[in-house]
Amino acid sequence: MKNNFYDQNIHYQFPETFWWGSAASGPQTEGAALIDGRKQSIWDYWYSVEPERFHNRVGPEHTSDFYHRFKEDIKLMKETGHNSFRTSIQWSRLIPDGFGEVNEKAVAFYNSVIDEMLANDIEPFVNLYHFDMPMCMQEKGGWESREVVDGFVNYAETCFRLFGGRVKYWFTFNEPIVPVEAGYLYNLHYPNVTDFKRAATVTHHTIVAHARAVEAFKKLNLAGKIGIILNLTPSYPRSQESGDVAAAHISNLFFNRSFLDPVTKGEYPSDLVELLKERNLLPAVEAGDMEVIRNNPVDLLGVNYYQPRRVKARKEPEPENAPFMPEHLFDPYIMPGRKINPHRGWEICEEVIYDIMVDLRDHYGNIPFFISENGMGVEGEEKFRNEEVVIEDDYRIEFVKEHLKWVHKGIQEGANCLGYHIWTFMDNWSWTNSYKNRYGLVEVDLKNGLKRTIKKSGRWYKQLAVNNGF
Repeated sequence: MKNNFYDQNIHYQFPETFWWGSAASGPQTEGAALIDGRKQSIWDYWYSVEPERFHNRVGPEHTSDFYHRFKEDIKLMKETGHNSFRTSIQWSRLIPDGFGEVNEKAVAFYNSVIDEMLANDIEPFVNLYHFDMPMCMQEKGGWESREVVDGFVNYAETCFRLFGGRVKYWFTFNEPIVPVEAGYLYNLHYPNVTDFKRAATVTHHTIVAHARAVEAFKKLNLAGKIGIILNLTPSYPRSQESGDVAAAHISNLFFNRSFLDPVTKGEYPSDLVELLKERNLLPAVEAGDMEVIRNNPVDLLGVNYYQPRRVKARKEPEPENAPFMPEHLFDPYIMPGRKINPHRGWEICEEVIYDIMVDLRDHYGNIPFFISENGMGVEGEEKFRNEEVVIEDDYRIEFVKEHLKWVHKGIQEGANCLGYHIWTFMDNWSWTNSYKNRYGLVEVDLKNGLKRTIKKSGRWYKQLAVNNGF
C-alpha cells in the first residue's frame, strides 16, 4: 500500500540514504537548569547578574523542557519525518564540576534520550559543546586556559565511553567561532571581552581541544564518525576590483578558514598567520599542538549556513593605535536589492549554499559533509495561526525549498552532501534573544503550558522525508 504522502511528481530527488532531520542543543531545549545535579554554565551565571541583556528578561532555566518531555518530543520528530536529530550533551550536567565525578542522573537522562531515538528509528547525532562553558571552568580561564582544554578532552572521552556504543555520529563543537566572536571580540556573549589577542588564544585552544578529542575518539576504536559543525558565511566582494577581492579574501581567512582549514587540512592558512604575525597577535603555540591538529582531521563536516557576508575595500587606512579588529582590514557592504529576513536582519541568498558545496568539493578533498543547520527565524508567528490553531508558515516551506534546490544541484555536480538538518525541531530558547524569533517545525506555546503543535512546515517536512524530495 502506498504511503499517503507518496508523490510521483518529484522534481528534486535526493540520495536514498539522505539524512532528513533537525538540529538543536541541550542548553536551548532541556531546561531543568538547576535540578538533578546540574551546575551553572556561563549562561546561567550571566543571566543571574545581567538579566536585562536577555530579551524580555527570559533566561535559560526552563527553555522548552525537553528534559521532562523528550518522549513526547521524539514522537513528534517521528511525525515530522526525522530519520536523524542533532542535540548536545551539557558538560555542566554530565560532569558538574568540570572535572571529576560523573552525574549519574545525567547519564540516565542521556541514555534514555538515545534509547528513545533509536527505538523510533531516529539516528542520534551528538555534539559535545554548544557555547555552554561550565561556569566553574570559566573561572579557571575558559578557553584561554590549558587546564580547561584538558578538562574538555576528559569530558569528551567520558561521553565516548558512556554512549559511543549507540551513538555513531559525534561532533566536538558547534560553531566554535561564535564564542570567539561573541565572547572575545564584539561583547555579545559572556565573558564580554574585547581583545583580539585573547580571541586568538581562545581560537587556538578550541582547535587543540577539538583535535585532542578526535584523537581520543579514534583511540577507542568505536564504530562511528567524528566531526565538527562550522557556520560558514562566505565573504563576497562588492566588485572584481583588486581591493574588493582582497577584502573578501581577508574576511574569509578570519571568519571561515580560521577553523575550516585546521580541522580538515591540519594547518592554519599561511596568509592568516602572516597577517597576525605582522601585528604581533599570534597565540602561543605549545610543543605538540600542530602535530595533534595535523594528525586528526575530521571524518565528517557539518555546515551551518544562514547568510553570506559582503565586503569591500576599506575606505580608511588601518588605524595605528586602536586595538586590532578584523574590520580594520575591510568594510561591510550592503548589496542593493538584496532579499532579507526582516525579523532577523539577515540576507537570504540561497545559491550561496551551492557555492559552499563546490568549495568543499574542489578545495577540501570533497570531504563528506551535511547541511547541519539552515532555517528562518520569524517574530510574532502566532498571527499566522489558522482556525485549527496551526501556524501556517508557508514562508518557512518556501525558504527550505529554495535552499534545497541549490543543495540538489551541488549533489548532482558531485559534492559529497549526506543530509539536511533544519534549525530547528521545536521553537527553542535562543541565547540573548530568548524566544523572540521562532525557528521550529513545531510550535512551543509559552502561554499555554509549553504545548507542542506541529506547524504546517512540520507536516510538509514529513512529506519531504517520505518522498526523499519534492
